[in-house]
Amino acid sequence: MKQIITLSQKEEWISYVQRSVNCDFYHSWNYHALEHTGIPLLFVEDSGEDFIAFPFVKRRIPETDYYDLTSVYGYCGPISNKPFTDLSEELLLSFRDAFLVFLKEEQIISVFSRLHPFFNQHALLSKFGGVWENGQVVAIDLTIPLDQQESRYQDRVIRKIRQLKQRGFYVKEATTEEDIQTFTEIYTANMMRLDASDCYMFDQEYFVRLLRCEEYDARLLFVYDETDLPVCGATIVSKNQIMQAHLLGTRKEFLHDSPAKLLTHEITLLGRAQGVKYYNLGGGLGFKRDSLFEWKSHFSKVTFDYQSWRYIADQATYDTLLVQMDIDPESNVDFFPLYRSQLQRV
Repeated sequence: MKQIITLSQKEEWISYVQRSVNCDFYHSWNYHALEHTGIPLLFVEDSGEDFIAFPFVKRRIPETDYYDLTSVYGYCGPISNKPFTDLSEELLLSFRDAFLVFLKEEQIISVFSRLHPFFNQHALLSKFGGVWENGQVVAIDLTIPLDQQESRYQDRVIRKIRQLKQRGFYVKEATTEEDIQTFTEIYTANMMRLDASDCYMFDQEYFVRLLRCEEYDARLLFVYDETDLPVCGATIVSKNQIMQAHLLGTRKEFLHDSPAKLLTHEITLLGRAQGVKYYNLGGGLGFKRDSLFEWKSHFSKVTFDYQSWRYIADQATYDTLLVQMDIDPESNVDFFPLYRSQLQRV
């Protein structure tokens, strides 16, 4: 049976996520409630015994009567009460057929979803096609002995961590409203310095709601210098033995000290105490092997393939939109849907 669950159906949304065998905080009701670019929804196909649920954000395509679906920032994709490889072929096909009908009824032209690098979601999406290779993410394996983990750090990382500790830098969890305000200021200044797009900008209310949720374990950690000034901070979120490096910022005047290296190491110690298996550092900017990716790989050589789902539901209308916006359909710009490449929206 098909269901379209909205944010107003909080208990139903939370129930499906809680019953899923593989899920992350990115699937949660609360995380979707923070979304402001469109209307969050959870598409569900439930056989009574098993189910498949897929969260999306529905957006109107400007100056048209059409819509498209995208995913929240982070690693999302479909979830289920069983591994997708253990679901019946009947349910997989039933989900596909119901979803295709939904796309047609709602005049949805295309679907984009960032997939989760730790979950095998291909058994379902192979019924549609459109899985796109985006690169890799770097993760630190917390199941190996700590000395083995540290032995995989680049020598410069080890030296920097020791130097910072010797100078009196330390890491501590921050919990007050004032702490959240301080992090918001550090993070915002960091993003402005990098000339980041609007999708990477978040206000204090966002961080308060992110950190005060009971659907997952979210924490704010700071690196303090010898004068007890917070110089670097990160919001980290744990669920189902996976810890995510969600958002991080460093004061400009302390960038040369690389306090994020100390912070990253100390976060892994917290993860071990929580029984976390992997601390996911993410990938490079645009998931390319750039300087950011290299920085992360100095902690670990463990990588996971990161993919996205890019599905065109109505090819004729999709092509018409490209013509109307004077966009070359053969463009090699890595952006989907391509008609949004000029709208500066994700």
